[in-house]
Amino acid sequence: MTRLRQTDDFGNKAEAFEEADNTVLSPAEAKTFGDIVNARYGRRDVLRGVLGVSAVTALFGTTALTAAPGTARAASGSFAFAELESGNDERHHVAEGYDADVLIRWGDPLFDDVGPFDPQNQSAADQLRRFGYNNDYVGFLPLSEDGKRGLLCVNHEYTNEEVMFPGIGRQDNKDFADMTRALVDIEMAAHGGSVFEIARDDAGKWSVVTGSKYNRRISMLDTEMTVDGPAAGHARLKTAADPEGTRVIGTLNNCAGGMTPWGTYLMAEENFHGYFWTDKLNADGKPVIEGPQAASLKRYGAPGRWYNWGQHHDRFNLDKEPNEVNRFGWIVEVDPLDPASTPVKHTALGRFRHEGAEAIVNGDGRVVIYSGDDARFDYVYKFVSSGTVSDDREANKKLLSEGTLYVGRFQADGRLEWLPLVHGEGPLTAENGFESQADVLIDTRLAADALGATPMDRPEDVQPGEKGRVYMMLTNNTRRKEGQEDAANPRADNAFGHIVEMVAPQEDHAAREFTWSILVKCGDPRVAEVGAQWGPETSEHGWFASPDNCAIDAAGRLWVSTDQGSNWGKTGKSDGLYAVETEGALRGSSKLFFRCPVGGELCGPYFTPDQSALFLAVQHPGTDGTKNFKGFERNSTFEDPATRWPDFVEGMPPRPSVVVVTRKDGGKIGG
Repeated sequence: MTRLRQTDDFGNKAEAFEEADNTVLSPAEAKTFGDIVNARYGRRDVLRGVLGVSAVTALFGTTALTAAPGTARAASGSFAFAELESGNDERHHVAEGYDADVLIRWGDPLFDDVGPFDPQNQSAADQLRRFGYNNDYVGFLPLSEDGKRGLLCVNHEYTNEEVMFPGIGRQDNKDFADMTRALVDIEMAAHGGSVFEIARDDAGKWSVVTGSKYNRRISMLDTEMTVDGPAAGHARLKTAADPEGTRVIGTLNNCAGGMTPWGTYLMAEENFHGYFWTDKLNADGKPVIEGPQAASLKRYGAPGRWYNWGQHHDRFNLDKEPNEVNRFGWIVEVDPLDPASTPVKHTALGRFRHEGAEAIVNGDGRVVIYSGDDARFDYVYKFVSSGTVSDDREANKKLLSEGTLYVGRFQADGRLEWLPLVHGEGPLTAENGFESQADVLIDTRLAADALGATPMDRPEDVQPGEKGRVYMMLTNNTRRKEGQEDAANPRADNAFGHIVEMVAPQEDHAAREFTWSILVKCGDPRVAEVGAQWGPETSEHGWFASPDNCAIDAAGRLWVSTDQGSNWGKTGKSDGLYAVETEGALRGSSKLFFRCPVGGELCGPYFTPDQSALFLAVQHPGTDGTKNFKGFERNSTFEDPATRWPDFVEGMPPRPSVVVVTRKDGGKIGG
């Protein structure tokens, strides 16, 4: 077998494949968001700063007109907490006046018959009874009116074998030589999701209710799921194990997600392409992609060969089961109130690298789901259900089975058009390779290409808020070339990202046309070359890079978490949670509230309805960019990690964990 790679400068597999995935898969001739700005105002005028006040505010919002940090300040912000100092060390930190307690860690028992976690003696069967690895999305479902009981729904995105298993180190650069079937099955068992009950005591502290009747693991290894919607039963979803094309075992790379208004949990399948394998390689060790699905596979970047599951499970080897890849990349709906229920993969919401699936009930009762396709130069989508929300929970659970999927096209005059991905409309016809609505949804990316959607800078979380506003996190785009700079995407090799605010007219989220503006352009505002854009109250601790997940609190305020990966060395800051003003004179101002231990990414965030608690997920602590960690300056391994957070016990590796933040005085988070 041709070796994948011998040596490189990456600290772990995740860093290596993040860079390998830094490949433009969307059409090169498509207009980028930056092209739209240039067309609207002219690139030279944008760069020279000669736009009029009305043009600037229309395009970028009032942030573009605010004073630089350090100037006189009169207005007061809506967030009442003392800002945390930025930095990076072995521990997590939260703003003064708050507690940030570890609620649950990788390997913690979910059931009464499970003992303490022993990382030296792992098995797939044991992992299926414990909290999974690399917690990402967190959702909360109240169980009692007094707010003291609830269910936490948590995604487990991927695994880091170099700090998860003793004695093997990183595997992708040595042909997965040590990744046995037993270890692969543990990885599969650690993927998916966890649903479990938590309770708050009289002192305001939360804990896991081990053995609750609601507790459940959802895994890649053994959780059966059904498929519904237009692609269910289609020939391209049929496999040897599932000749009907309607039942799938497992879900994977579950990044962000969402909670529906009827109390179900949405799991977004993101980088599914990386899990598929082929033995057909060219002289450079790259997969040979051929056959009737070649165009689709290339557009999705499959097979990625990030994991060697296909060496032990034939369904992940495209040479042996070419259709299995089409059964991933969907949104999965889970009923957390019924641990015996079968999760559903909803094909009506499209197949792409879903970052999340955030829901809102429109004024007419239809539910709208927003989702970004997390790749450079890919698109932002929304789904509008055909039916309306009612008091019938069982009927509501069918709402995501039928509706219309739209993709965004940003116009030069400040409008955002939502283009329907409907078979038979425009270019989405049999003549262009789309035989049915099932083909449109299985190949959502190709259909969006055909419609001329606007390629964006890695759309991550897309969160609806108040007053018809929707916030889209654009984490970075290091493939942006010289000559494409403009006020919306001003940096070539952009490692910092930005946030776009979209506004639905009259708060109608089903509308076919929105408006858009820029909220912030991320990076260090003290470095002119960075071209950052922040509100006037943003301090040296408050600016950030690579916005990823976000949340809207009960007061309608925006909170943003970051994922810099190994690039935190460029900022000198760990990832964290920031409170961002969205209105008034301080629009675009940001304050640091929480920061991760070294090498960790912050995911979640999610508030209880009364805003007395905030749940945060710290993913892959001690892994990313540890060569930049002063005093450590090497790659982490199980035996020698950059931090042993959160246990700090010799022999215990770093453990991805969920943290719950509360105010010491019992008040609302953020004031």
